Amino acid sequence: MQRTALFASLLTTLSTAFQSTPPGSFARIGTTARFASPMTMIDAPYGSWESPITSKSITAGSVRLGGVHHCPNGQVYWLEGRPQEAGRNVLCRHAPEDSDKSERNGVDVTPKESNARTRVHEYGGGAVVFGKDENEIYYSEFTTQRLCRLSGGEPITPEGDRFRYADGVLSEDGNVIYCVREDHEKPDPKDVVNEVVSINVKDGSMEVLATGNDFYASPRLSPDGKKVAYITWDHPNMPWDATELRVTTIDDSSSSNKSNDHDLIAGEDGDTSIIQPAWHPQTGDLYYISDQSGYYNIYRAGFKTSVLPMEYDFGGSAPGWALGQQGFFFLPDGDGRLVAQYSKDGSSVLLVANVSQKDSAAADVQEFGGEKDGLPMMFGGVVPGVNNDLYFLGGSPSTPSSIYKWNLESKGPATILACSSNVSFSEEVISVPKQIEFPTTLGTAFGYYYAPKNGGYTCTTDKAPPLLVKAHGGPTACTGASFNAGIQYWTSRGFAVLDVDYGGSTGYGRDYRRRLRKSWGIVDIDDVCNGAKFLVKEGLADGERLCIDGGSAGGYTTLGALAFKDVFKAGTSLYGVADLTALAGDTHKFESRYLDGLVGLYPEEEELYKERSPIESVDTLSCPILLLQGVEDKVVPPNQAEMMHAALLKKGIPTCLKMYEGEQHGFRKAENIEDAL
Repeated sequence: MQRTALFASLLTTLSTAFQSTPPGSFARIGTTARFASPMTMIDAPYGSWESPITSKSITAGSVRLGGVHHCPNGQVYWLEGRPQEAGRNVLCRHAPEDSDKSERNGVDVTPKESNARTRVHEYGGGAVVFGKDENEIYYSEFTTQRLCRLSGGEPITPEGDRFRYADGVLSEDGNVIYCVREDHEKPDPKDVVNEVVSINVKDGSMEVLATGNDFYASPRLSPDGKKVAYITWDHPNMPWDATELRVTTIDDSSSSNKSNDHDLIAGEDGDTSIIQPAWHPQTGDLYYISDQSGYYNIYRAGFKTSVLPMEYDFGGSAPGWALGQQGFFFLPDGDGRLVAQYSKDGSSVLLVANVSQKDSAAADVQEFGGEKDGLPMMFGGVVPGVNNDLYFLGGSPSTPSSIYKWNLESKGPATILACSSNVSFSEEVISVPKQIEFPTTLGTAFGYYYAPKNGGYTCTTDKAPPLLVKAHGGPTACTGASFNAGIQYWTSRGFAVLDVDYGGSTGYGRDYRRRLRKSWGIVDIDDVCNGAKFLVKEGLADGERLCIDGGSAGGYTTLGALAFKDVFKAGTSLYGVADLTALAGDTHKFESRYLDGLVGLYPEEEELYKERSPIESVDTLSCPILLLQGVEDKVVPPNQAEMMHAALLKKGIPTCLKMYEGEQHGFRKAENIEDAL
């Protein structure tokens, strides 16, 4: 079958799937889907099954949850990204007894219409600064990028759009914020200046504490308030390549603000990634995460080896992309036990250890995870409360992301404080992924396989289902097994899905993460193709009905797989890269030299850039391609999609370009999320 004809067939199949659910077949939004008994199951081809999981149901009752925090006054806060409110971020407080509470048992505390989001590094993170109570909370307002006081909502930083702020901490007396500041006085990416500054919350005056390098992250104030530790790095490195941990003294008026004059704690070899420093509240020791052993492990300054040597990565699923990340902390009570989280075989593990002995590794190490300990399958962003209470974001393949409370001593079932969705579906329509390892060019790669599943249907006519392969963004990031309605949308219609952690992904150690060095557009493409071929060989996918999609860097992998390989029959690129040469000269500061490590030096190796650019290989394309793009995207500018679309049209390839007004890198508005799906 010709690819274009096949794609038309797929579209016909999908159009059936998009039709509204007939009355009586499934429950409506907000309830649990019900199915007829197995005796009345419908025998229908894969890909044609009707499903209660519609694009509208995914956004109608759903929000993005993140930024969980527990204040000393006992209040719990979180951020909600609301698709139904143009994607704005709202800071909420847990208030189950409040008459104005939402369905998530929270009340809004940021002003109406505000958007708590920073654009530092464009990816943001760390938009809220917490103190002891709501009188000591500050947030970055997206529309102006000024820091605002939560109480009253008035800005505390200067007017204008010159500065952006992120990743702040508040002094013990509540008078000074220490944070990353990004200066856009000269907007050209090469002229943007990043620094660590202190901000007087009373008059807004600022003092530069660390400057001279290209990037800064994680300024952390010592318990005695006299020192600030921070992470810094220079082009062409990214934070997962090579960084430094430095410390400056802030109570010495004669001290320099030049980073090269500050104490270098770790990263002196220029080839080690140091991230997420934290001071021990009782001992005053400085801890951090380093990949010097080959894995992101936890270290104590002055102690040569890891305090917790393991062949697993700490630090979260995609460390370095966002500011404000912290993969470990210390309990505020007792001897300040260390608490950290890592992923093992697709599930999260909570680790607790005694680190009170300065000259030795951690002792009394305990691990908790899974149903036996009352914890969800996946969780992260753990923060301490009081009396050994822990708060975190978690979920499972069948449970939407939720905010949990769990007690380290009682170890009972974790309590859900807030759920990201009020839409629930029967387990009969939820596909639980299986982590797989498959052979590929550089050994083996990993992914999560989702089989088609819908309790109302079966298929006896097809030998294997159509397969959608998904390539995650980054590319130095990873996927996971948490509930993903966008994947269940397809599996409940009779598609199989393979979510690939191609070489270069995080969570599998440094060597695996570095597979993409000088090899982006080779290793990742080989892996998504080999993953699909593996499933075909295993009888889990139909080799004549393979398609692929991906966003951002995953969009590049998608376009590259379609241009350079003959595996997939159709594809969708969401805000993806088509022209590497154009991206090298037209992206934001944070990633402006990212391609040096992924591809090669530019313009010295321009021919290599052209060789790996899908737009330069349109002649090898013959399958339909859908392009989806945000108009305001500063990471992958709209011209990437526009140029690719024009080239495809010129070649006569079936294609469609959809531009979304008011969207940046990633879609946040409900109507656009629904349309894109």
